[in-house]
This record gives sequence, C-alpha cells and structure tokens, in this order.
Amino acid sequence: MDNLLSIVTFIPALAALILAVFLRGDDEAAQRNAKWVAMFATAVTFLVSIAIYTGFDPSNPGFQMVEEGEWLLGLKYKMGVDGISVLFVMLTTFIMPLSIMASWQIKSRVKEYMIAFLLLETLMLGVFMALDLVLFYLFFEGGLIPMFLIIGIWGGKNRIYASFKFFLFTFLGSVLMLVAMVAMYADAGTTDIELLLSHEFASQSFSVLGIQVVGGMQTLLFLAFFASFAVKMPMWPVHTWLPDAHVQAPTAGSVVLAAIMLKMGGYGFLRFSLPMFPVGSDVMASLVLWMSAIAIVYTSLVALVQDDMKKLIAYSSVAHMGFVTMGIFAANQQGIDGAIFQMLSHGFVSAALFLCVGVVYDRMHTREIDAYGGLVNRMPAYALVFMFFTMGNVGLPGTSGFVGEFLTMMGAFQVNTWVTAVAATGVILSASYALWLYRRVMFGDLIKESLKTIKDMSAREKWIFAPLVAMTLLLGVYPALVTDIIGQSTTALVAKFDTALAAAEAVNQHASN
Repeated sequence: MDNLLSIVTFIPALAALILAVFLRGDDEAAQRNAKWVAMFATAVTFLVSIAIYTGFDPSNPGFQMVEEGEWLLGLKYKMGVDGISVLFVMLTTFIMPLSIMASWQIKSRVKEYMIAFLLLETLMLGVFMALDLVLFYLFFEGGLIPMFLIIGIWGGKNRIYASFKFFLFTFLGSVLMLVAMVAMYADAGTTDIELLLSHEFASQSFSVLGIQVVGGMQTLLFLAFFASFAVKMPMWPVHTWLPDAHVQAPTAGSVVLAAIMLKMGGYGFLRFSLPMFPVGSDVMASLVLWMSAIAIVYTSLVALVQDDMKKLIAYSSVAHMGFVTMGIFAANQQGIDGAIFQMLSHGFVSAALFLCVGVVYDRMHTREIDAYGGLVNRMPAYALVFMFFTMGNVGLPGTSGFVGEFLTMMGAFQVNTWVTAVAATGVILSASYALWLYRRVMFGDLIKESLKTIKDMSAREKWIFAPLVAMTLLLGVYPALVTDIIGQSTTALVAKFDTALAAAEAVNQHASN
C-alpha cells in the first residue's frame, strides 16, 4: 500500500478533526461518542500499523517504505522506517488504545481530552518516522503541547506547576538542538536525515577561549543534541521534571509519558548522536556511562524513600532509562540491542505499573502508600497482576525486563567494568523498592475501614492488562521477536560507528606526524 506510513501517522489527527468539527455538547451521550471515536481511531491505527510490521524486511538495514515530497519553502516531507524505528511505531500504536480504555472514567471535557490524546499519537508517530530534520523537530516539539494540556487540565492539584516544569525543561533543552540543526544544514547543505547519515562532520580538535574542544564540531553538535535528548529520557541530573509530571498527570497521561515519550530521547541518541557524531559520542561516552550508573543507583535510592506510589514508579523509570543510555553509549552490538529491548520492555512494564496505580486510585482517590494494606484479601486478581509487573520491573528471568538489563550490562561490561559493577547494584535496589511497595500495599491485615468494601478489577480493567501481560511474557521467553527485527540495523550502526572512529584516528595520527 502506498503512503502507508502517512496513513498510520495521520489517522488519529483525522479523528481529532472529526471530533472537533462534528461533536457538539458535553452531555453523557456526547462524552460516550467522543470516547468511542477515539477508541475506534486508535484501534484502526494499530491494525493498519501491523501492515508496516508485516511488510518490513529485517534483512535490509536501510530505510524502507520511504515516502517523499515537497512540503514548504523547499523543505521535504520525508518518512521512512528502519529496524530501529519500526518497533517504536508498533509500541506507540499498541499503547494508545489501552490508554483510551484506561480513560473511560474521565468525566470533564471528554471531547477535548480525546482530541489531545489523538493529536499526541500523530506527533509521537511522526518522531519515529520522520526522515527530515525540520519535520523531525516539528513532531518532536509538537508533542509537548498536547501533553502540557493533558497534565495542566486533567491533572492533580499541583498540575499547573508540573505542566509548566515539564514544558520548560523539555523545550529549553531543545533550543540548543535547533541551533545545531541550523549548523548541520549550513555544513551539509541538506536537512535530509538519510543524506546526513552519510555526511562526515568535522572532527578536528580546536581551541575556543583557550579551551581545547576534542572532537571539534562533532562534539559541539553532540552536546547540543544531548541537551535535548538527555532531558527527554530523562537522565540524571535533569530528571526532576518527571516525578512531578507523573504524579500530577491523569493515569493515561502517565502511561503515554512513560511508555512512549521517554523513548524519544533514546531514539534520538540512536538516530542522530551515534551515527552522525561518532567522534563526539566517543569523546563523551565515559561521562555518559558514569552519569547512567549514577542515575541507576541514585534514583533507586530515592525511590526507596517515597510515600507516593506514582512517584516511586517515576523514579524507577529514571533508573531503568539509565540502563538504556548505558547500553547505547557502550556502542557495541549487545549494548545497543539491549538498550532498544529495554526501552520496549519498559514501555509495557511501566505502562502496566502506572495502570496498576490507576486501578486503586479510581477507587480510593489517593496514591499514598500508607493508605493501603491487605488488598490481597479483597482484590486477588489485582494482586496477581501487580505482582507480575513488579517482577517484570525487577528484571525476573522469564520477563522482558531481564533480557534488556542483561544485554545492556553485557555490552557495558566490554567497555567499562566499573560502570557495570555500579549499575548492577541497581538491580538489587530495584528489587528492594519494588517488593517493599508491593508488601505495604498488598499484604498485612485489612484493618482500614475504607478498604473493606473495595472491589476487584472490572472486566474492562482486565482487558487492558491482558495484552501487556502477554507482551511482557512473550518478549521474556522469546526475545528474538525484537532482536531479529533490529539486528541488521544495529549491526550497520555499530559498523558505521567503528569505521568513523578508525578513520578519525587515522586522520589525527597523520596530522600529528
């Protein structure tokens, strides 16, 4: 099918337009219609995206299903997928229908809520498919607006503070990226990502105000992109916006933020930083590896002292993203495979954990850990699901969480054993905070009067969790489902990275002689 990528990308936006133009009123019937239109649109988007997955050739490391055309003032509209991006497209279309199902309890401004989520899906899909710098930047930054509104309008009592903090952190980080993109266009004469991947940016060192810039232009470009992607991940120490955003966001907002939006940072490192600025990436690799290890340990320790369920899981997300950056900047096959696998696994597990919080929050309207206890006596099905995803979060063998963490540490071990040793303590700490949370919420005597009439999961809630359980198990026991798709693209990425470093070293040796 021609233009399949554009069709998948803009189905949600079309549904948002239909809601905006044709749906009137805010009575119960109008609210129900808005929910069903959004549910139908996201489900169709997922079904059509399966055609992208089935039509993708894993043996080809290049971009496939490329669509290209003139757009605005000579700029190109260019879309395509490779082994690195195709699975993020599938993750996005998979998570969105579940997010809409999880939003069935929303009562205020339902039409606007659904429009925000539908537009957000289009913008997130565009990030993973865009093959033009300007197009990528528009999608990348555009996604901030719907999420800003979702947190700011439908969030908790401190939602205004959290939404502005989210917006300012992520937007300010991206200003430097925009400057770098202008510099890249000036140097390469194109904004075509496919052409930029084969362009060699200058890597000769130079001095600025007496400071030696090792890696030259590549290091400066790397730092500019790093400022944006590190905030988006988020990496320590620019992670502080995430817990506030998660705590204040509605359940579905937290799900999309954790499962998809955080992955844009990791995807950016893989699409831009490593292949376009290999020398700059190599110069900064040790610093990033240590930042990753610190993030894993520090945020795990912070998670241990939280009294809010959502905040604990948010800090857990930062720790798990530390494994991702560690794997990416190990810059070898196992590390990058593990980083991509960890991002996909985290998409399923973290989404499920935030949904688990949402289940009890809908009933009790509090996220305080001390407000619960003994829930296993009233909610056995919920206890089973929560335990399963707690084990996935810990990285129990047989779940997807184990494969990602194991591969990233395997890749990092080949580069820096001390970083890996420090990061490995994070696995122990993750078991500590995850099991501590589970014990306090689920076990013990059911002594609180308010909990004695709490009901177990409804059929709708069970249907939301079923596909997440299936994917977490499937990837845990059959990781080839991912590694076979990404294998050729990551092999090509690592080969390009190593070749570029070898060439730069040869040039430097020749210059020194």
